[in-house]
Amino acid sequence: MFEIKDKFYLDGEPFQIISGAVHYFRIVPEYWRDRLEKLVNMGCNTVETYIPWNFHEPKRGEFLWEGMRDVYRFIEAAKELGLYMIVRPSPYICAEWEFGGLPAWLLADRGMRLRCSYKPYLDAVYEYYRELMPRLAPYQIDRGGNIILMQIENEYGYYGNDTAYLEFLRDTMRSFGITVPFATSDGPWSETVFKSGMVGGALAAGNFGSGAEWQFAQMKKIIGDDKPLMCMEFWDGWFDAWGEEHHTTAPEKAAAELDELLKRGSVNFYMFEGGTNFGFMSGRNCGNRTADVTSYDYDAPLTEDGRITEKYERFRSVISKYRSFEQIPLSTEIRRKEYGETACSGSVDLFSVIEKISAPVRSPYPLSMEEIGQNYGYILYRLRVNEEINGICIENAADRVICFADRERLFDAEGDVLYQKYEPEKPVLCGAAELLCENIGRENFGTNLENQRKGILGGVKINDRRCFGYEIFPLPLDETQISALEFGGVHLEGAPAFYRFEFDVDDLGDTFLDTEGFGRGCAFVNGFNIGRFWEIGPQRRLYVPAPLLKKGKNVIVIFETTGKAAERITLSDTSLL
Repeated sequence: MFEIKDKFYLDGEPFQIISGAVHYFRIVPEYWRDRLEKLVNMGCNTVETYIPWNFHEPKRGEFLWEGMRDVYRFIEAAKELGLYMIVRPSPYICAEWEFGGLPAWLLADRGMRLRCSYKPYLDAVYEYYRELMPRLAPYQIDRGGNIILMQIENEYGYYGNDTAYLEFLRDTMRSFGITVPFATSDGPWSETVFKSGMVGGALAAGNFGSGAEWQFAQMKKIIGDDKPLMCMEFWDGWFDAWGEEHHTTAPEKAAAELDELLKRGSVNFYMFEGGTNFGFMSGRNCGNRTADVTSYDYDAPLTEDGRITEKYERFRSVISKYRSFEQIPLSTEIRRKEYGETACSGSVDLFSVIEKISAPVRSPYPLSMEEIGQNYGYILYRLRVNEEINGICIENAADRVICFADRERLFDAEGDVLYQKYEPEKPVLCGAAELLCENIGRENFGTNLENQRKGILGGVKINDRRCFGYEIFPLPLDETQISALEFGGVHLEGAPAFYRFEFDVDDLGDTFLDTEGFGRGCAFVNGFNIGRFWEIGPQRRLYVPAPLLKKGKNVIVIFETTGKAAERITLSDTSLL
């Protein structure tokens, strides 16, 4: 039994939570146990994870729980190792994860209101909880499991003040069998923010990276002296965005902050291991014109690929002052491998294959990604023109638009294109205009969540006349589309294109794809999307875990959108951030 009184109590005895965040959805399942064993060996007694709604219900009513989505296998692995669990089960998680974990299909409703008492939103949450909570309930500690605490929403005080919404989440979770204590988490430096995220029946925890003495004192003023103090997110590092520097926190500073924190309360490291934003799941923070990078290394105690750092060793030393623990053997052999250079074996431009891999949706006016049932990736709009173009104006598009006239690139526009006008030096005779839009990642934090629809949201004007009659090609670049590619055909220079690389492997190991020479795009290993790349950095190589490879022939496909490509790629045994 786990109880919250003046302290945390486990089976009637005082219990200090020393937890680390491990996101199962950012790590291949073959490595879950390795990361949890290393958590035990650092001295933690608890593991925390979010559950991202969009990861498990990518289409409304279709729930996925296998492979990387098998959170129950992750919970069971933690229990086998003697770890208790904190679960933070959405609907919103932030986490620098695409749309903060909210499913994109919510935005197909043009009147959608998020994170509040808007009935269509509450109905969607209810149906998700109807599926999720009964699955989690058997793993609670009062039923013989290891879940001791569950969170309601996440950092809600930064977003709004709809207490009725928080009460709805609390009561719905209880109605579906959740009996363990609840918590909320917000930044304690603002009393208004902290109180706005609180709800009756839940412990208010704080999120911060330094100043534990002051932060906890602020919390005490609000929650009183009769409640335990907990930092739900001890920020031991930070995340990176494209075009910015790689963020780090000095190990000795982080360890000193941890010591101050553990003198006064309980902790959850954010992160213990960050992992990887595979696919198109990296988020975008409010105010940033670029999205977060594919790596979620976070400068955590374990690197993106699970290697022990100096920060890990220093944290273990600090934790040993507060609890005794024994080392356990690591059960998974993990090695880095350098596979060297591989030459391109074929390429084809997007225009040559688009009708083979995508069926167009026809509409008199442009539809957003969400309106045609697409969540992530790219979307191409085709317009028949048959006249000279003196100017093109795009109204309200997100996030990046590349415009072509008869498949010749006219211009690129970047970042929430509310109004972009292009006027050529001389008229361009054009039979068809094509606009390739990229979803670079929906915002995951802030109050702009309801404005995260992707594609062309307004209209297109050519020669100051509004254009109608669109062919809209969805390009989620999922495994079905990638497997349908045919190489060796036409390759228009400067066009967005796919590049194929083949290499043989007889000894499997973790490796890193170096994309030097390519401009901007994404990469696929044996059909699995390992994430985005961009030459502006700071990330220079994409992590390829060994379980994505197979003995014998392996295939890497790179989709590049700027017209810049290299003839060879390199698979290295070192990461570059």
